[in-house]
Amino acid sequence: MEFMYATQEQFDRLVDFKGAREYHLSKSRVKKDKRMSLGEAIDRFVQDGDILAETGFSYVRSPIQAYFEIIRQGKKNMVSIGSPMSNTSYLMTANCVYAIHLSYIGVEMRGNDKNFARNIKTKKAEILSIWSHGSMALGFKAAQLGAPFIGSKQLLGSDMLKYNPYVKVIENPVGLDKSEPVVIIPALFPDVCIIHVQKADRYGNAVIEGPAINDIALAAACRKVIITAEKIVPEMSIRELGNACIPFWYVDAVVELPYGALPGCCPGCYYWAREWWEWLVRIGTPKEENVQDVMRYWIYETKDQFEFIEKLGGIRFINHATRLMEAAQANIDDSLVSFDYQEVIPKWD
Repeated sequence: MEFMYATQEQFDRLVDFKGAREYHLSKSRVKKDKRMSLGEAIDRFVQDGDILAETGFSYVRSPIQAYFEIIRQGKKNMVSIGSPMSNTSYLMTANCVYAIHLSYIGVEMRGNDKNFARNIKTKKAEILSIWSHGSMALGFKAAQLGAPFIGSKQLLGSDMLKYNPYVKVIENPVGLDKSEPVVIIPALFPDVCIIHVQKADRYGNAVIEGPAINDIALAAACRKVIITAEKIVPEMSIRELGNACIPFWYVDAVVELPYGALPGCCPGCYYWAREWWEWLVRIGTPKEENVQDVMRYWIYETKDQFEFIEKLGGIRFINHATRLMEAAQANIDDSLVSFDYQEVIPKWD
């Protein structure tokens, strides 16, 4: 196959079962303190040319502040994969990501991401393969299980089979009716993922509150795993509850990063900045220069999540976002909590 930007080695590495297995077997299982700063974690474990797997669910418990640090450090020549993968759009604009394995990019509640469409149409980035949510999830699950592939009915009857060179259709080799077709979905092994969680200990045992999406499978599938956490808790507090869903031996770095999912939301912690997303999608994405202005102001001219919060409104914003999340989860009396806000509606001449 020929690509505009991706190398054949990058394309093959995603499904390199033997190579990924050897890499995972070579990783140390020693329980040690893995805490470090966000800058150090990105510098050490996110490399140019890596296959980066998006985690969380678009803007829900996604490590958005870590993605901003990737942009600040100028990582480049990366390939992105994820289900969903809405944050890839601005990573493409920042020249960090230049090729993607696409499942879904969208922000329907806010509008259409014209920036993503423009990057593809102008050939600033390329699509290497197209997946459904479920088929990509099965690829990550196969990697977690140590299986080279999973047979599924996913993708049958869709045109995605034409645009996915990794999958194969065969006759079902088992069962009563062996003439029925099945799709062979290979195990997928991205190079690195960053998973934002509510709690973790210093060794990397991590607790996800709310839907885990693909993150548990990705922790096992990816060669390198960075955990960013709202707070670092004592190991025994996780042991006593037995609620860790990501064990320490998968994890390479642990970063204490309160508000690390902003301007998205983190279940149990804070609601998202809805106006921010509407400004980005409805006003920022239609023009390249608008996106660049947004990135300059919100990413390059902030050094961390606290400076970002100051621009959002400081302690007043955090207090309101916290109350909205508590009300949404019925943890406080919500009779005086309003979810109303000023919708951002562009008025074009």
